[in-house]
Amino acid sequence: MIELVIESRQAAISAAVKVKRILPFRLRRMVGPFIFMDHAGPINEIPTNPSSLDVLPHPHIGLSTVSYVFAGKVTHRDSLGVEQVIRPGEVNWMTAGRGIAHSERFEDPAALAGGLEMIQTWVALPEKDEESAPEFNNYKPEELPVYTDKGVWMRLIAGDAYGLRNEVKTKSPLFYLHVQLQQNATFALPKEHSERAIYIVKGSIEVSANIYMAGQMLVFNLAPDPVILAKEDTTLLLLGGEPLGERFIWWNFVSSRSERIEQAKEDWKQGRIILPPNDNKVFIPLPDDKSKPSAGPPKPEPLS
Repeated sequence: MIELVIESRQAAISAAVKVKRILPFRLRRMVGPFIFMDHAGPINEIPTNPSSLDVLPHPHIGLSTVSYVFAGKVTHRDSLGVEQVIRPGEVNWMTAGRGIAHSERFEDPAALAGGLEMIQTWVALPEKDEESAPEFNNYKPEELPVYTDKGVWMRLIAGDAYGLRNEVKTKSPLFYLHVQLQQNATFALPKEHSERAIYIVKGSIEVSANIYMAGQMLVFNLAPDPVILAKEDTTLLLLGGEPLGERFIWWNFVSSRSERIEQAKEDWKQGRIILPPNDNKVFIPLPDDKSKPSAGPPKPEPLS
């Protein structure tokens, strides 16, 4: 049954991009290893200067960023020298480990003619992997298995669920799915993992005689699972997995140790986290914030 309903909140990640922020939430910081979730768009009126959408180089530690695009194209650059355009249906999985910087640029106005919509999540790393070497992988749609049934289409973005698996490299047990339901289609939660949630990207669903709308996340407990009914054509993201334990979060840093975040702050100030070699002229400075790392919502708002 539903344990909690999370209402998305508005946050800004660049001069022109406002997002719906879902995780972390004051009453639920994580679902499985997922500690952060932003929904950008849909943005249908692209600015005359698309670079106003850009997210400048910024650092991460202790997590993997997972970018999934519904519409438009985004150019990723990072400290490893990777330059990767991500297109709809692809997955960019960047593991920060001990430290990485990356940027997200919108450099092809023609690619934004149909608008922009994307989701970015952060997956916290197990303690043994928090200081691992940074890495990056891009996965094409043909590498992500698809399942269809009457009124149901789903793509496994990462992990395992409903008997589906793929080769996306993950560090802990999890699942992440893109699901499309036709009106009146019914659906059930996967049973492989102990923590599970649904984010409604668009449309609406009925669960236990209650209606839930786009922009809401439903977090489920382990009680008997209800039937999920699409009230209209609906797009969902399902995610979850096994819990990793408490994590501290501040700005773009995640760690099981608060002192490690203090070190990451100093590393960024002193230039010890390398900028992307092909995008190193500007960067986002460390915010002027005196708050300590917290196991609650980050201060200030993190960037993707």
